[in-house]
Amino acid sequence: MRFMTARREAEEALVHQKERLQVTLQSISDAVVTTDAAGLVQYLNPAAQALTGWPLAAACGRRHQDVLGLGTEPGTDTASDLVGRALEQGITQFHAKLRCTPQAGAPLLIDLSASPLLRPGGDADGVVLVFRDVTEASRLSREMEFQALHDTLTSLGNRRAFEHLLAQAFAATRDATARHCVCYLDLDNFKVINDTCGHAAGDELLRQVARLFLAHLQPQDLLCRLGGDEFGILLWQQDLQQALQVAERMQQELAAFRFVWRDHVFSVSVSIGAVTLDAATESVGALLQAADSACYVAKDGGRNRIHVYAENDPALAQRYGVMEWVSRIEDALQHDRFELFGQPIIGLGAAPDSQRRGLRCEILLRMRTADGRLVSPGEFMPAVERYQLAARVDRWVIKKALAWMAEHQEGVELCSINLSGQSVGDAAFLGQVLQAMDQTPVRCDRLCFEITETAAMGDLAAANRFFQALRARGCQFALDDFGSGLSSYAYLRELAVDTLKIDGQFVKNMADDPVSFAMVKSIHEIGCLMGKKTVAEFAESQAIVDLLTGLGVHFAQGYALGRPAPIDELLLETVAH
Repeated sequence: MRFMTARREAEEALVHQKERLQVTLQSISDAVVTTDAAGLVQYLNPAAQALTGWPLAAACGRRHQDVLGLGTEPGTDTASDLVGRALEQGITQFHAKLRCTPQAGAPLLIDLSASPLLRPGGDADGVVLVFRDVTEASRLSREMEFQALHDTLTSLGNRRAFEHLLAQAFAATRDATARHCVCYLDLDNFKVINDTCGHAAGDELLRQVARLFLAHLQPQDLLCRLGGDEFGILLWQQDLQQALQVAERMQQELAAFRFVWRDHVFSVSVSIGAVTLDAATESVGALLQAADSACYVAKDGGRNRIHVYAENDPALAQRYGVMEWVSRIEDALQHDRFELFGQPIIGLGAAPDSQRRGLRCEILLRMRTADGRLVSPGEFMPAVERYQLAARVDRWVIKKALAWMAEHQEGVELCSINLSGQSVGDAAFLGQVLQAMDQTPVRCDRLCFEITETAAMGDLAAANRFFQALRARGCQFALDDFGSGLSSYAYLRELAVDTLKIDGQFVKNMADDPVSFAMVKSIHEIGCLMGKKTVAEFAESQAIVDLLTGLGVHFAQGYALGRPAPIDELLLETVAH
């Protein structure tokens, strides 16, 4: 009796365990199929039934290939025998990604694992297949991979793809036989279209230009958009002469192309830098830098040009020299190695408002290098302007000048500070200047900002916004290098400035050149008619000073009246007089 009870309890436990296993199989989200050793289906859980479209009763006894909808493998006449492969590998589980076609619906990509079902003796009498639908995940993965290597706007390869393929081309040149050519292309005046018609117009232009470029390339060549309005081309197995022919055809067709956006029609051109990729190329990084530099020289030389990179190229040497200044400028900003100099501005004649009552000067900038050398702005300012560092340098000057003026207000009549056109056009810069004034106790009517005529004409609206905001604080404004532009007088009424600084190219020659004398006289008279003061730059001899005084010019600066000096020394000299 006791034996029968124990047997019944054991059977009940097995039934309970089987029920738990059935519940588990039916609950899991992965599809599960079991087969016998011949590959005939014995069981499908609900997830497998839903995925394959086969109900359990209909699937049992059928080949697993038919139930899973496995097609024939490439190069064979039969579908994959998953059971046979699992049994061959014994206890080893194998994974595979396979295409399957459910009874209803589109083909799927499944991620599958197969393991043999082993009896206690170790023999296998079937296989368990576990799989899941990875169609969408695979699509998203391919899409992300595509996006990682392609520009979404033009569908061309992006910079990452370009660098990757350049690395392959670079490796192919290590045997000293392969030779390719790389071109770096930069559209000219693209910003004009963006600013005039908006970014939608700029995007459409980039798409059209990309199609135009592609039309000139062979299937083995590569065109990528590197960012903004810049493109890169790898011309496969082409020498420099062949590459130049391709580049010239692109330039010619682009020159004939007209971009139309609503009521606007634009002509477009491109600057191109070309460099050979061969066994002498040091690295992909050096190759890209060479192509970029050659393109910059083409753009700097007048745009719509092609420049070929060559070692010992004077134009490239000058560019690299300018680039080296960038790190020195950054270092000077970080370690406070700029210094304020000044050049006196002297009143001429006997008019009360032209007499010196304190230091009136133009603030000048010098840079102290790490080795202690004092550098004039002619050496570093080209890099400041070219690499968009002007606003940062101007902020440094304003901050230091305001602090110095606050400390010496009794001895300062007026300080003039030069501003770059980049700074005047930067809305954030204006806010920073106002904040610096709020934080420094300086009389703003003793502060004059100078902007060149060329910069003011470049963005007249931005210049006037800047003038009006600071004029409300009491600041004055001077138009520097006046007379250098062809339309100086035409724009003068539109600029709210207090002072005209007569271009030094006329002043320094006025004693010997009647035309220069007439220009100085004309600028002064027009300035007076419009209620503006005049300052003559480059007064380098007493003869020039006498002529300026005779004309009634209000102020002058130049070597005849005072050379640039550290601003503290300049103040001491003024006090001593």
